[in-house]
Amino acid sequence: MNGTTTTIQEQVVQQLIGKGYHISFAESCTGGLAAAALVSVADASKVLDISFVTYANEAKTKYLGVKEATIETYGVVSEEVAYQMAEGVAKEAGSEIGVGITGVAGPSGGTGQKPVGMVCFGFYICGQVYTDTQLFGNPGRNEVRRSSVEHVYERLQQLLYQCH
Repeated sequence: MNGTTTTIQEQVVQQLIGKGYHISFAESCTGGLAAAALVSVADASKVLDISFVTYANEAKTKYLGVKEATIETYGVVSEEVAYQMAEGVAKEAGSEIGVGITGVAGPSGGTGQKPVGMVCFGFYICGQVYTDTQLFGNPGRNEVRRSSVEHVYERLQQLLYQCH
């Protein structure tokens, strides 16, 4: 190692600074871990103003504008809710980029259709929202959370690269 290795979070912060963008997170199952990963980077204050940990459904509707009907129709762990979380946090915070994360970290709470380790993501970026779902299995609650944050930064890096 030559000492110049940068983390993916550092790379994302540099991409955000380069584009003049701010980012906000709306986290449920990750409980603030994604924002904390960004804050571990020295220049985080240049790109992060506000984020939300909205664990309860009521918090998602009150602070992020997630529609109750969306939660009732698709369930709180869904790409539809992640979409509204990402869009809602960006609008509420006045950021160019919003990230929504909702899932089942475990060890309980899973169902046949939505097993433990299923996490849905929303990325509001360059005026569009992208969603995806990852199945991390059941390696333990904190491993699901860590894997979710890893996925967030990999996707952010890709989407920021594509965004002009």
